[in-house]
Amino acid sequence: MYVPFENLPKHSRVWIYQSNRKLSDDEVVEINKLTKLFIEDWSAHGQGLEASFIIRYNRFIIIAVNQDVQSATGCSIDASVKFIQDLEQKYSIDLLDKMNVTYKQGEFIAHKTLIEFKQMAKQKAVSEHTIVFNNLVNTIEEFEDFWEVPASDSWHNRFF
Repeated sequence: MYVPFENLPKHSRVWIYQSNRKLSDDEVVEINKLTKLFIEDWSAHGQGLEASFIIRYNRFIIIAVNQDVQSATGCSIDASVKFIQDLEQKYSIDLLDKMNVTYKQGEFIAHKTLIEFKQMAKQKAVSEHTIVFNNLVNTIEEFEDFWEVPASDSWHNRFF
């Protein structure tokens, strides 16, 4: 069951999928429609999940579930991953590779492999003050407070 993202409790579980490229505005409109349809029918053990999603910066798909109503289970999580894989194929994007880093470079969003980001840190092209996207957050509250943070405040700090 789809609910507006802002109506979910702060302790709702989140999954963040980052695209390896910026999505066009038309792609975002289409992905919004497809994701809403998926969320409306998403269930665990036959019971609808109270869930939502948002798309940020034309690059991130954030899916959230209120686990107070019904917890996401292995099968329902598998269904969401299958949905994300379908989006990957349809739009020729990579959403599941966790070995990439997305960060802010001025007003722009940059995307590099982990190896490239590590090299950039050594070359001082990025610093511990660089704003990175910490996609390891687990709840809406963590997403709101710790998703866009200086590299020094995330797992990225090991490169500095």
